[in-house]
Amino acid sequence: MPIIYHENSKEFHLYNNQISYIIKVLKNNQPGNIYFGKKVNDKESFGYLVKGKPRSMAACVFEDDPGFSLQHTMQEYPSYGTTDFRYPAFELKQENGSRITCFEYIGHSIYMGKKKLTGLPATYVEDEKEAYSLEIYLYDSVINMELTLCYTIFSDYPAIARNVRFLNKGDNTVILERAMSASIDLPDSDFELIHLSGAWARERHIKCRKLEQGIQGIYSMCGISSAEHNPFIALKRPTADEFTGEVYGFSLIYSGNHIAQVEVDTHDMTRVMMGIHPDTFEWPLCKGEAFQTPEVVMTYSDEGLNKMSQTYHSLYRKRLVRGQWRDRPRPILINNWEATGMNFTEEKILSIAKAGKELGIEMFVLDDGWFGKRNTDKSGLGDWHVTNFSKLPGGIARLADKINAMGLKFGLWFEPEMVNKDSDLYRAHPDWIIHTPGRRTSPSRNQYVLDFSRKEVVDYIYSVMEKLLSEVNISYIKWDMNRYITECYSVDKDEKSQGKVFHEYILGVYDLYDRLTSRFPHILFESCASGGARFDPGILYYAPQTWTSDNTDAIERLMIQYGTSMVYPISSMGAHISAVPNQQVGRVTPVETRANVAFFGVFGYELDITELTDEEKSKVKEQIEFYKAHRELILTGNFYRITSPFNSNVASWIIVSEDKSEAMAGYYKILNRANESFKRFKLVGLDPDKRYIINGTKQDEFYGDELMNIGIAIDDNELCCNGSDFSSIIFYLKEK
Repeated sequence: MPIIYHENSKEFHLYNNQISYIIKVLKNNQPGNIYFGKKVNDKESFGYLVKGKPRSMAACVFEDDPGFSLQHTMQEYPSYGTTDFRYPAFELKQENGSRITCFEYIGHSIYMGKKKLTGLPATYVEDEKEAYSLEIYLYDSVINMELTLCYTIFSDYPAIARNVRFLNKGDNTVILERAMSASIDLPDSDFELIHLSGAWARERHIKCRKLEQGIQGIYSMCGISSAEHNPFIALKRPTADEFTGEVYGFSLIYSGNHIAQVEVDTHDMTRVMMGIHPDTFEWPLCKGEAFQTPEVVMTYSDEGLNKMSQTYHSLYRKRLVRGQWRDRPRPILINNWEATGMNFTEEKILSIAKAGKELGIEMFVLDDGWFGKRNTDKSGLGDWHVTNFSKLPGGIARLADKINAMGLKFGLWFEPEMVNKDSDLYRAHPDWIIHTPGRRTSPSRNQYVLDFSRKEVVDYIYSVMEKLLSEVNISYIKWDMNRYITECYSVDKDEKSQGKVFHEYILGVYDLYDRLTSRFPHILFESCASGGARFDPGILYYAPQTWTSDNTDAIERLMIQYGTSMVYPISSMGAHISAVPNQQVGRVTPVETRANVAFFGVFGYELDITELTDEEKSKVKEQIEFYKAHRELILTGNFYRITSPFNSNVASWIIVSEDKSEAMAGYYKILNRANESFKRFKLVGLDPDKRYIINGTKQDEFYGDELMNIGIAIDDNELCCNGSDFSSIIFYLKEK
């Protein structure tokens, strides 16, 4: 059993063949953290690691023990005000106004497998032996309340999933004002903080800074996980890089307001906490009511950032993503948005689909503009039916039938969480938007957010989507969400429940996703939020891929996809070729480089394919054939970052099959330089003793160790466009 409880020492040891996590019930009967890191042999007690001594100004827990202060003790789920003055993991406001609590250990359970979280996405197992779980039960006798700390350690991953449950057993209502999903104290502060931050069109750029005493962290109060700060952080040793050194990863499986906070105290202890952002959260708990936090997945690597990322990639791809599309190669699609916008006709759409089919494309996706009175972004949202028959004379059903008759699958764009004021839905239900009575309502993209914290709103949107999806042969849905939430208030709730709206909104989104994916398991869902503003693990539970960014420029995508890969598998990244000059940055890049970047993701096109020259069509056909030949590798292989575009004129990466029999590497030169020196591209992840053939030629064979230690000599003449600006090359390796 990989979870052991030592009765005499009151210590829990969670371990597999890669990591150990040790918890001790402290002398105040509260759980303390002893160790998280590389696997160590089990023994009766690691209690020697709990150190204390009298310190000036430190309050002590017990009168006869001046050395025991929670201010200097590593804890599992700390509270505030009982000798610890650091930020707490939770706060409970009681009827008398006090926030002081004392949750003590009363028992635990250890079991095989992993429980499902009610109403929330989370990792899962398909066989009980894949994971073992521990629940530690804590109880506060003064307020008659139970708190359960839940841990799952996976048998094959250096990862631990954590969540917390609160249950009010008392007669009085308490208000949960802060409820982190996980907290951990580390014994030193010799770390650098990595996070993924940015904005629209430059999402998930890698940021790195040294920890200092005080508070460092990231957050979202946008109502969704946001383009600004992804719900992920990592702590790495200053000497750690992509391939060596200690790294701790923290990823929150949640799509709403969040916080990830790192606090270094004045004795250089590091506290990491992650969960729902407390500044927009307040949850009353009456007698018998419970609250469940989202899940945090913590990882440990002593082999650098790539090992941490590969843990997340494999775990999320195999045991977070669900359904029929989890393990299936995704179809290559053409989306009409950058070709036509909302200004299209059925004839134009069919011409794009026909041209795509001739080149080997497998799916056509109709984007925004097909429903209601939707000719601009000022009207129609919320009216999910065709009324503008000048665009689609036979409606969606006839268009889908015609595209299916070509041998293509048909996909459709929705933005189910939004409404325009110029819509039948808003005119019928103006109170259904999130707004604060008596206050100005702020538009964004001329649209407003439907109040998904209300069941009747979610029920209505489900009913209209279910009707359309039942009547039309739709194989794919692009689910968009094009604005953040302002004036957060629900007119359906009383004043005591307004602090629940942000979280209940996300629960409503999950509910709609869950109902639709259960009703239509054959449909492939892709999440989108003005590109990548809701690229998070919570959404991956329902939609196995996300539109990585509205920015389709190949050079910008090098940074976006490189950063996204820090925690998300490339099988989750929508990556398309678009026209040049690029709509977002105006750059002209070779079509070869646009493809060579997009190959490392879920591949498709966003352009008017009917306007391509014969030469360009020939190249597109070759690209499609190449991707089809290798998409199984792209879906299931191990991805390694090699050279970062954030600090180099070169970017490179590689994906290697599980058995190391094949690999695909991308090398990208961003700008040309005068009289450049010769370059060698050293690969990683190969079998040193296997012999590989590169790009199908048998003229040369290379041992894996040769390719990793000596590398491939880069010749500018072999790069596309002879090594000019924005040039690149793909190397495909196959075991001989």
